[in-house]
Amino acid sequence: VQLQASGGGLVQAGGSLRLSCAASGRTFSSYIMGWFRQAPGKEREFVAGINRSSSGTSYADSVKGRFTISRDNAQNTVYLQMNSLKPEDTAVYYCAAGQLSFIRSEPFRYDTWGQGTLVTVSS
Repeated sequence: VQLQASGGGLVQAGGSLRLSCAASGRTFSSYIMGWFRQAPGKEREFVAGINRSSSGTSYADSVKGRFTISRDNAQNTVYLQMNSLKPEDTAVYYCAAGQLSFIRSEPFRYDTWGQGTLVTVSS
């Protein structure tokens, strides 16, 4: 599978953005999908994950209640709806696919990565 992330941009604090990650190939539904982010000078961190059937999701504590991950297996796409954005959410956001048994937060467990999309939140 190959991944293409989009939807980043500049937004004021308190605003919203929706990221999309389009996957190529016919095996998208077999992957656990995750969103990660990396701010300048910081390590890549887990943001959210979703299982194959969308019956299970997981979020970093820092985004719980503000971000929502979803997927459309028919469209081979995973989304990240980001509301109530804060300046500390500024980062490059990456989608990732993993052939995993359940959602994991460690970046190294994911096999395939998108190119990243920059989200900048101004105060």
